[in-house]
Amino acid sequence: MSQQQPFQIYAEPELEDSCLVVGWSEDVGRMGEGVIECLNRKLGGREFAELDLEAFFQLGGVAVQDNIARFPEVKFSCCPGKNVVTLKSSSPRSEWYRFMESVLDIARDYCHVKEIFSIGGMVYLGPHTTPRQLMAISNSAEMRDSLNEYDLIRDLDYETPPGQRPTLSSFLIWSAARRDIAAASLWIPVPFYLVGVEDPRAWQRGLDFLDERLGLEMDLSDIAEAAMRQNERIARLRVDSPEVDDYIHRLETGTVLSQDESESLFQQVNEFLKQRE
Repeated sequence: MSQQQPFQIYAEPELEDSCLVVGWSEDVGRMGEGVIECLNRKLGGREFAELDLEAFFQLGGVAVQDNIARFPEVKFSCCPGKNVVTLKSSSPRSEWYRFMESVLDIARDYCHVKEIFSIGGMVYLGPHTTPRQLMAISNSAEMRDSLNEYDLIRDLDYETPPGQRPTLSSFLIWSAARRDIAAASLWIPVPFYLVGVEDPRAWQRGLDFLDERLGLEMDLSDIAEAAMRQNERIARLRVDSPEVDDYIHRLETGTVLSQDESESLFQQVNEFLKQRE
């Protein structure tokens, strides 16, 4: 594999004016990863390309999460029936600019992508009983205006804190703008005590938007069911644990928990939700 083309194409998809949806594996509430996996499952996504891992990742060690070895991956899938391309990717450890250029080379040259959406979660200090909002940061006035008809927050004024790198999603839509590709990063708040597990209610909010925007006509009843089951399990925990119920009730009334209280709530909810039903 050459330095000029650090990726491999298995089969060239037949697409025109397609949409690329990107989700990062290291995300709160498994937001990006969960949405991409759902899209691939619902739309019959088939892998057709991947990036060369050695060019962007240190492969000397393997991450372990929940006693499962997790290798980095940067895999593209094609959903030709709906003219959608998905990318589920680990976060590159180096060569960010070259990484994004390679992603956009595949998107432009092999998929003829006309717009890009990245989707991710952001830590939220409120309760899980609050409706999930969808926020968008666009890379052009045209993209921002095209989102006016949807129920989302578009007037975010975000700047990377001094001394910190931008988020991968911000870097992606900036890189897309340099190629005149319309793009937006989508953000959905995930309650802080769900960031270590899954938040299907947040997934559903993102999937509802993509379904409407791209005309996918997906059946999302299983995601809604998963969200309902999780809410029911937390409700049972609140009955069994007056302490957890007190913490969540205070969040529902706008009270900010102390660091010790937040850590206790996080630990108790995570331990409970990771148990088998």
